[in-house]
This record gives sequence, structure tokens and C-alpha cells, in this order.
Amino acid sequence: MPTAGYRGRLAPSPTGYLHVGHARTFWTAWERARDAGGTLILRMEDLDPDRSRSIYAEAALEDLRWLGIRWQEGPDVGGPFAPYVQSERRDLYLTAWRTLLRRGCLFPCRCSRKDLAAALSAPHENSLPAGLQSAGKLSAASELDPLDDEPVYPGTCRHLHGHALQPHRPNASEPATPEGFNWRFRVPDGEAIEFVDGNLGPQRFVAGVDFGDFVVWRRDGVPSYQLACVADDAAMHITEVVRGTDLLKSTARQILLYRALGMDAPLWYHCRLVVDRNGQRLAKRYDALSLRSLRQQGMTPMTILSGKLPAEG
Repeated sequence: MPTAGYRGRLAPSPTGYLHVGHARTFWTAWERARDAGGTLILRMEDLDPDRSRSIYAEAALEDLRWLGIRWQEGPDVGGPFAPYVQSERRDLYLTAWRTLLRRGCLFPCRCSRKDLAAALSAPHENSLPAGLQSAGKLSAASELDPLDDEPVYPGTCRHLHGHALQPHRPNASEPATPEGFNWRFRVPDGEAIEFVDGNLGPQRFVAGVDFGDFVVWRRDGVPSYQLACVADDAAMHITEVVRGTDLLKSTARQILLYRALGMDAPLWYHCRLVVDRNGQRLAKRYDALSLRSLRQQGMTPMTILSGKLPAEG
């Protein structure tokens, strides 16, 4: 149950208009903060430089207010942990990256997406250790996208260390910046990561089997969702994270990051996903079910939050 000093958060990503699934998850986050007599924080997660747009950020704030959701801290109202926009919090993420690097938790990965796709589809894949086999193809967005279907990393660059990247600086103990490589977190293969979800109950994922060495910093200079989320939630003193079940495996990854950084993890509450009539989860490409489109059709917040997809009639 929520405790005194409850701090929850909303974390929209401005890469498209919010849809019905977002509305129900964010409504749940607001309800839990309200019922606990706590504080709700809104943080704009705009790390994706290719897809983030200010028009979507402004629309998200407007749509959430229209739903009746209110927050006490955020980019529009300020607060003690500003800025509340991830693209303005780079120094915090660099500090976390350096801490993980110095503690031996990271390794630089030279593999391109093409390299990884070839390694994961090669005939010898089935001869890899059990924890390093992949059950799926590499997603083109897997370096940034937090979805849990990223295949297990095959371990190609696991032997590398930061100082090996600077042969011209033999006395250098670590690289000055993360740019130029994908930096991966070395997971403890075979270790079970367990937590009790406030909605779904006990959860268990095995490192190296259910997920592998994951990216915390991209070669183009962008921190990953996993690293930024942990750094921000810790800095903002978030006590419970409410989000969709598509991020359950990300929670296991983030628990490892909290532990490696010496921070206490929050409580977790994962909401079941809203799916269409074919059983497919909603995505921002479903313009017909965006809050913006539904508002224009004259639908009310309570209709959208009722539990029945408006498109089903």
C-alpha cells in the first residue's frame, strides 16, 4: 500500500498523440497519488531526438488536463527537482553513466544493428550458452525503445573495457565521454530478479535468459530509456512507478541499475494494456484512438476511461 510521502509520476513521451491506453494508465497513476494524499510529478521524456516534437508535448499536457488529471510538479508548473524535461537533464545521466563505468558495470559495444542481426541469425546461435540465445529478431529501434521484446545480446563485446578504447592514452583509467559506442550494462547471468507488483503480484525474470546486456548509452550520444528513467526517478524521489505491463521486463533491468548505483528502487504497479479487437496493443500510430481524435468526435473523458474501446461501438 502507498505510504506517507507518496510521490508518483506521469512520464509521457512526445513522439505522437496520447491514446486510450495512455489515458487509462495515467489516470491510474493520478488516482493512486490522490488516494495516498501524495504528490504527482509530470516529466516529459523527450530523449528521442528523431521523433520528439514540441507539438506532441504541448498536446500531452492539454489532453491530460482535459481528462481531469492534475499534477503538482512538472515542466509547466515547476518544482524542486526541475527541469522536468529529460533533454535538459543530460548532466544527471552522465553522472550515472560514470558511476556505473567506475564500478565495472558497463562495457563498450562496437556492434552495429547489422552486426547483431547477423550474429543472432547465424547457424551457431543455438550453440551459444543458454543465457545468450535469442528468441527473436533485432528491432531497428532496440537501442532506445524500452519495449521488452529486445533479443538477448549475444555477448560479442563483453570482454571490452573502457580503457581499451584509448590506446593513445595508456594511463587513462576511463573514457571522458560515452560518445562513439553503445555502452551496455553487464547483467549477472543466471540471477533471478524478483519483485512484487502492486497490481499483478510476484514477478520473476532471469538475467541472461529473459533479457541480456542492455544499452544504457547510445553511440550517437543519447542516454537510454533505462538509465534516464532510473536516474530521474531516483533524483525526483519517486516512491511508486505506475506504467504498462509492456515494461515489466524493463523493471527487472532497472532494478539492476538501482542496485549498481547504490539506490533504493521504488514500488511498482503495472497496468494491463489496452488492446484492439484483434488483441494487438495500441500504439501512437493508431490515430483513430488518439485522445485528440476522440475529443474531436465529442467523446467525454469518462467514456474514454470506461473500459470499453470507443471504436468497438
